[in-house]
Amino acid sequence: MAASRTITAAVVRSLATVDSTVTVPQLRVLVMLSVAGLMNLSAVAERLGVNASNASRTCERLVQAGLVHRSPGSEDRRQVELTLSARGRRVVDDVMRTRQELLAAVVERMSPWKRAVLTDALEAFNAAATELEHDAHPDAADDLVVWMT
Repeated sequence: MAASRTITAAVVRSLATVDSTVTVPQLRVLVMLSVAGLMNLSAVAERLGVNASNASRTCERLVQAGLVHRSPGSEDRRQVELTLSARGRRVVDDVMRTRQELLAAVVERMSPWKRAVLTDALEAFNAAATELEHDAHPDAADDLVVWMT
């Protein structure tokens, strides 16, 4: 749990350092769009685990902030397509770079041997988390796997 708190602190600090107006749920949307490239509002709501109106409000704030572009769907004009704006891409890139720098500063204090052990352990940890998708209890896995994006 101590390691989790350290990583969480780096996540929150990286967000506050780069853009204090973006909330953690908004950052999740930005990261999802960064990975997916394009999503509709239903997919955002599903991935966030919220109803469509909550997702709509979150995305509307991102559109108003100039971080996300919203346009009618290319196949179904009733659907809304969301993509990152150039400013949104910069925010995601800056947050991730700052997060990497913060965590790298911690890891640099470790001996080379301990860094190697940590790398092996984290690779195994991430592999186990990914395997949750195939777990016998998919409901328990879905929540964690969705947050990994």
